[in-house]
Amino acid sequence: MDSGSRSQVAFKNLAQLNEREAKEQIESLRKEIEYHNYHYYVKNSPKISDEAFDRLFHRLEELERRFPQFDSAASPTQRVGAKPVSRLKKVKHAVLMLSLNAVSSEKEVEDFIESVRRNGGEKEEEFVLEPKFDGFSVELVYRKGDLEYGATRGDGESGEDISANLRMVRQVPLKLQGEAPEFLAVRGEIYMSRTGFQELNKQRIKNNEEAFANPRNAAAGMMRQLDPNRIKGGPLGAIFYDILRIEGGPRLDSDWDALRQMPKWGLRTDEHNKKVTSIDRIIRYHHRFQEQREELDYEIDGIVIKVNRFSLRERLGTRQRSPRWALAWKFSPKKEITRLREIVVSVGRTGILTPVAMLEPVNVGGVTVSRATLHNIDEVRRKDVRPGDIVRIERAGDVIPEVVKRIDEPAKKRQSEFRMPKECPSCGSRVYREGAYWFCPAGLSCFAQLTGHLIHFASRSAMNISGLGEKIVKQLVRREMVRNLAQLYRLPVEEIKQLEGFSDRSAEKLYASIQQARRAR
Repeated sequence: MDSGSRSQVAFKNLAQLNEREAKEQIESLRKEIEYHNYHYYVKNSPKISDEAFDRLFHRLEELERRFPQFDSAASPTQRVGAKPVSRLKKVKHAVLMLSLNAVSSEKEVEDFIESVRRNGGEKEEEFVLEPKFDGFSVELVYRKGDLEYGATRGDGESGEDISANLRMVRQVPLKLQGEAPEFLAVRGEIYMSRTGFQELNKQRIKNNEEAFANPRNAAAGMMRQLDPNRIKGGPLGAIFYDILRIEGGPRLDSDWDALRQMPKWGLRTDEHNKKVTSIDRIIRYHHRFQEQREELDYEIDGIVIKVNRFSLRERLGTRQRSPRWALAWKFSPKKEITRLREIVVSVGRTGILTPVAMLEPVNVGGVTVSRATLHNIDEVRRKDVRPGDIVRIERAGDVIPEVVKRIDEPAKKRQSEFRMPKECPSCGSRVYREGAYWFCPAGLSCFAQLTGHLIHFASRSAMNISGLGEKIVKQLVRREMVRNLAQLYRLPVEEIKQLEGFSDRSAEKLYASIQQARRAR
């Protein structure tokens, strides 16, 4: 394809295009935009500038608006403006999506390798090694090159249809590149980058929302939303690693063949994949990624070891829920010591500003921790912690995580000291200091304080308003449906029905609960 030809062309006025010309230009633009998406998101080698790409994209949008008879679910413009759904539908997988048997010791890996060789009859059987992404497993199905649907793993036999959400992820091709097979089902992982995860949690804390525990939970939460537009522009990526089923396509005899083929269709695979024959190479690969996992911009929790030959896989077969031809070798869990990525400020319902440490997720007492309190600015200075530092974490009273101390790194240059903001991160009001604490004076005019008050007001220890949880309160405040406590009692049932996830019945139940609390005052 001529990679840049369109970017320099003066487009013909829309009013001068007939239907045939419009259809030809729409089809041409769709191909070219997907071509550039492929080089940008899969190959990391953009062929045209962002400005030129935007020009092509906007032209396609104009054509599709003018000629709606040529609408297509495979169009790149379908990544934006999708309608929310009331629920996620179930869909049966093209092939059973198995889970991997996980081990944690070299001896278990050696036993697996020996078992494969014994059944395969080859002294040096080939294995494919991959980093084990700690993400959200999905199935994508393409028919004649067009994305037909995408689904969660679910119970392995069927999952939830999240096609609209997957279309918002730039690394998920809506149309395959090159000569596509008649039917293709692939398995991949939707993941959230570390930097994107930290930024997302930073915003959630500023909005007085609960932070996600880890990138996997964040990715899963976003992908199961009912409104695809809330995913648009989010920090999600996609990686593909398995062809589940193929019809009318090239002959593939091994996993390595499949991994080399998928990028030709626009399905991104991981650059760290390797093909090996010796147990020593497998051990070195595992040790290398356990040591370097923090340097990657995505979470991995081990490596995957797969038999390369498909014919041997068929011979080895599967257990009830896992294959005998693949294994996950997990890393030792990260414990107590981690890196402090950033310090952000949360605003409580009483207006107190609290510095919060945003952490690389770490296991503390069996719980994944990604944030910890720093109490106040005096505590930050006493412990001398700054963004970028290695710190030790404890769960105070075995409940609230806190930063205990900084671990010295003599050769590392440290970042600047943290300073409290002059303005409230939630509402922008000028803050003031009183003793060891900083306060926002805006009261219920502050988004975070109003949200906190409403959550407390509806809690079991206060008015006990059934059904009015944190998620619903934040919707009410964000949509400016409730600006004070009294307005909550005057909330009409018709407005409650407009909230995400509400049916007529659930809206009426919440309305009744609010009115019951009103009478009990």
